[in-house]
Amino acid sequence: MRILIADDHAVLRKGLVQILADEFVDAQFGEAATTPETLDYLSRQYWDVLVLDIFMPGRGGLDILKDVRQQYPNLPVLVLSSAPEEQLAARVLKAGARGYLNKHAAPEDLVKAIRKVVAGGRYVSAAMAERLAEDLGQSKDRAPHELLSDREYAVMRLLVSGKSIKEIAIELSLSPKTVSTYHTRVWEKLNVHSDTVLVRYAMEHRIGEQVG
Repeated sequence: MRILIADDHAVLRKGLVQILADEFVDAQFGEAATTPETLDYLSRQYWDVLVLDIFMPGRGGLDILKDVRQQYPNLPVLVLSSAPEEQLAARVLKAGARGYLNKHAAPEDLVKAIRKVVAGGRYVSAAMAERLAEDLGQSKDRAPHELLSDREYAVMRLLVSGKSIKEIAIELSLSPKTVSTYHTRVWEKLNVHSDTVLVRYAMEHRIGEQVG
């Protein structure tokens, strides 16, 4: 098995490799710390699974997911994040990931998730699977932030983390004018009129508590 791990934290990458190497004794591993490195690894050789940090600097994981889905439609992607599962699981699955796992999950959950997505299945925690099933079976209103586009959501998270328009533009490889447009759309869709109110909204909905 060939496993590519994309995360900007070297210690975490090494820890993931160790956990998986103990279980998949013949596996070969690749490690990428940035979005360009990830895409370069994918272009140079075949991988059985991509383990992807959703919030790497630069073009984020949601953008990479879309690229991977177009260029490597058969490559299973397991997304990792410290963000609460209810914030992102549905969004990343919709974007093309095969599974979502919180970085604080137990090692055996990581192994189980890898086996499941490589076998063609989808992986979320049992609690999240139940919630997704309930959402499908009920016609209830969605929270306003769930209606944001992936780019708008990314801008919102960076705004509430305290980043300026200029800093967000650099991190997402966008122009400040484009970021300002997304900023305005976020305000409109969430019905807020200042970043102070936006931060309050984010705190109420546990958005931006974790960015890695």
